[in-house]
Amino acid sequence: MTQLWNGDKRRIEMQEVGTRDGLQSEAQFVATDDKIALVNALSQCGLSRIEVTAFVSPLAIPALKDAEIVMNEITRQPGVIYSALVPNLMGAQRAIAARADELNMVMSAAETHNLCNLRMTQAQSFNAVAAVAAIAKDAGVALNLSLSCCFGCPMDGEVSAATVLDWCRRFMETPGVTGISLCDTTGMAYPTQVHALTRAFLSQWPASALTLHFHNTRGMGLANILAAIDAGAYRFDASFGGIGGCPYAPGASGNVCTEEVVHALELMGYDSGVDLKALLAVAHRLPGLIGHEVPSQLVKAGQRLDLHPLPAGFDDIKARALCR
Repeated sequence: MTQLWNGDKRRIEMQEVGTRDGLQSEAQFVATDDKIALVNALSQCGLSRIEVTAFVSPLAIPALKDAEIVMNEITRQPGVIYSALVPNLMGAQRAIAARADELNMVMSAAETHNLCNLRMTQAQSFNAVAAVAAIAKDAGVALNLSLSCCFGCPMDGEVSAATVLDWCRRFMETPGVTGISLCDTTGMAYPTQVHALTRAFLSQWPASALTLHFHNTRGMGLANILAAIDAGAYRFDASFGGIGGCPYAPGASGNVCTEEVVHALELMGYDSGVDLKALLAVAHRLPGLIGHEVPSQLVKAGQRLDLHPLPAGFDDIKARALCR
C-alpha cells in the first residue's frame, strides 16, 4: 500500500462529511447561506475532502433541498476535493452539472438494510452503481462507493468478511469506480474486527483508495480508527461536532467527531494536516445553527492543555498552605 508521510510522522487524511451526513439528520433546517459559510470555513481547515451535500429528492431529505445552490456557490480551495452523495443516475447528473469533484454512492453489504435504506435489492443497487460509474467515467469525475453495514447489520446481524470482500471485488472490477469506503453505518464495529477486515482488503487491493467510515454509537469510534491505522489505512470520514446518525440505529450518536480524532492523532504524533483551532471554531457554530448541543467533547471541554483560571481565593489558599 502506498503510504503518505510527512517527515517522520505518518500522514492521515481526514475527510469531512458533516455538511452532508450530519446536517441531513437534523430537524432544524440550516439556511443555505449558512451551509455555504460552513463549507467555506471548513475549506480553510486543511481537510483533504469535504462531502458538501447530497443530490437526492427534497421530499426524501428536505434538509438538503438546496444542493445545487450550495455546491455551485461555495468557494473552492486548491487541493480540497468537494464531493456529493448521489443515490441514482439522476442525482449523479445533477451533481456533475453542479461541478462536484467526486460522486459518492451508497449500497449495503446487508440485503435487509439495502431494502430499508434504498428501497432496492442489492442486485438493483449494483446495476445503479454500474450506470452511475459509466457516466462518471465519461465525465471525468471520480466515483467512490460507500458500502454500508460492513461490520454488522441492525436487522440481519453479523455480515461476514467474505460477503464484504466479494462486494468490494465487484466494485473494484467496475469501470469508473475509483474508491471504496468500508462503512460502520450503525456503530457495530469493534477494533479487532476492523483490523482484520482492513488488512484483508488491503492485502487484495494494496494500491486502492480505501476510506473507513465509523459511527460512535457504542463509543468505539476512535478505537476503531486506531485499529484501522494499525492495519494500514490512512483515510477516514468524520463529522465536525460529531453530528450525524442513522435512522436504523435507535439511540445512535453521530459519526466519529472530526476534531476529537484530529486532537487524539496529533497527541500520538500523527499528521492530519488539519488546523485544529480553526476546525474547533467551525464546530462551535453548530449549536446555534441546529438548535441543540453537539456530541463533541472538545467543543464542551476544550483541548487537553487548554488551561483554566485559578479558583477564587487561590492566593489565600496557597499562603495558608505555605504557613503550615
